[in-house]
Amino acid sequence: MLSLTLRSIRAAISLTLMWINTLVLCLPIYLVAILRVLSPNRMKPLWTRLAMASAETWISINNLILDSLQRLNIEVVGEPALEPKAWYLVIANHQSWTDIVILQRVFNRKIPMLKFFIKQQLIYAPVIGIAWWVLDFPIMKRYSATTLKKKPHLRGKDIETTKASCERFKLTPVAVLNFLEGTRYNTDKRTSQGSPYRHLLKPKSGGATMVLESLDDHLHSVLDVTLIYHDKTPSFIEFLMGHRSKITVHIEEVPMGEVKRRGATQGEGFNNRQTLSFLQERWQKKDALINDLLEQTT
Repeated sequence: MLSLTLRSIRAAISLTLMWINTLVLCLPIYLVAILRVLSPNRMKPLWTRLAMASAETWISINNLILDSLQRLNIEVVGEPALEPKAWYLVIANHQSWTDIVILQRVFNRKIPMLKFFIKQQLIYAPVIGIAWWVLDFPIMKRYSATTLKKKPHLRGKDIETTKASCERFKLTPVAVLNFLEGTRYNTDKRTSQGSPYRHLLKPKSGGATMVLESLDDHLHSVLDVTLIYHDKTPSFIEFLMGHRSKITVHIEEVPMGEVKRRGATQGEGFNNRQTLSFLQERWQKKDALINDLLEQTT
C-alpha cells in the first residue's frame, strides 16, 4: 500500500510540473499565434520555427521532470546519423500514449519536432489547441456516414483538408509521425481484425501516402521505429508512477530510393496499393524483430 501511495504521489507531482511547464511554454506560442495572424504569409515559416523552438524547450523540460522523479531504462538501437534541418516521415507501432513521450525524448532536437495527425475538433482544446495550430500539426477532418448521406457534396472534402494541411510541411523542415495501425495495440483488437502479425495490428497506408505525395521532393528518408516494452505496456499514468522495466527503441532509416522503388509507380508517384505493400513488408520485419527481442528477455 505504501509503495502504491508513493508511486501515486510521484505521478501527481509529475503531472503538476508538466502542466505548469505547458502553461508557461504556451505563452510564447500564443504570442507567435498573434504575430502569425497579423503578418503576411511570407512570414509564416519564421513563426512556425519560433513556435517549434518553444515546443522543443517544452519537451526538454518535461524530460528533466521525468529524470528527476524516476530512472528510465531506455535502449536506443540502430540510431542513424540524423539531421535537425531535414524532412522525415517517422512510422511506428503504437501501444500506449507513453509512446509519444518516449519518441519525443529520443528524437528531440535531433530531427525537427515530431508532428502527428490530429482530429479537427482538437484544435478547440483548451490551452494546447492553439499551440497545435501554430505548430502546423496536420489536421484530419472526418465526416460521419450519416453526415455524408445528408450532404454528399462533402464526400472527399476530408481528404482535401488533410492534403492542404500536409502542403504546409514544405515551408519548414518537419518530422511527421504516423502510427500506421491507427489505434493502440491490444490482443483483442488484433484478434478482431484478424491481424497476421503476432505483436502488431494491420498497418494503414492513407496518411503515409499523403505525406509521401506532399513531400516527395523534400523528404530525406523514412525512419521506421519499433517500440518494445519488455514488461507490461504502461498506460501514461502508470508510466508517470515509475517505470523501471527496459524499453527498447529500434530505429531503421529507409532511404527514399527504396521507399520510391517499393511504394511508387514510376512516373505516377505514390499510390495507396503499392505503399501499403511496402508498409506490410516493413511490418513483417518489425513483428519478427519484436518477437526476437522479447524472447531474449524471457
